[in-house]
Amino acid sequence: MPNLAEINAMAPAALRDALGGIFERSPWVAEAAAAARPFATVAALHQAMVQAVRRAPHALQLGLLRAHPDLAGKEAQAGSLTADSTAEQKSAALDRLSRSEMDAISRNNADYRARFGFPFIICVRNHDKAGIFAAFAQRLNNAPEVEFATALDEVYQIARLRLERLMEA
Repeated sequence: MPNLAEINAMAPAALRDALGGIFERSPWVAEAAAAARPFATVAALHQAMVQAVRRAPHALQLGLLRAHPDLAGKEAQAGSLTADSTAEQKSAALDRLSRSEMDAISRNNADYRARFGFPFIICVRNHDKAGIFAAFAQRLNNAPEVEFATALDEVYQIARLRLERLMEA
């Protein structure tokens, strides 16, 4: 993985290729953040990426949210998650759900997606399984605009952890 000096020297397309997975299946975020260089710290790089999302039109933000997989959903069961998502879901034991937990998460995923139009997103590395189920129950009651902002905040947390892990490697 390149260091900050190398990232600061990259062409926007190269930066997109190097950091395109930080925001789930949304390499446009890394490319848009390139304009904010030079980055003095990893935190500054993350903040530039967050600002790129915040400045993006609503439709692009919604696309970013929709790029995320359902928790323990079909992609997880098929083994087609990104490497980051696989590791994240495993960290919360979402790959080892009981039948009743799997049924509950499937219902929650469907209810959430029907209500908000995008998958339930939570920074699973910050929660255990019980915390994730509790968050589902609480957040299903949010107003759509509140939940949209909450989901984006969770995406920013996920991206920060991914970026920190990548830059440590």
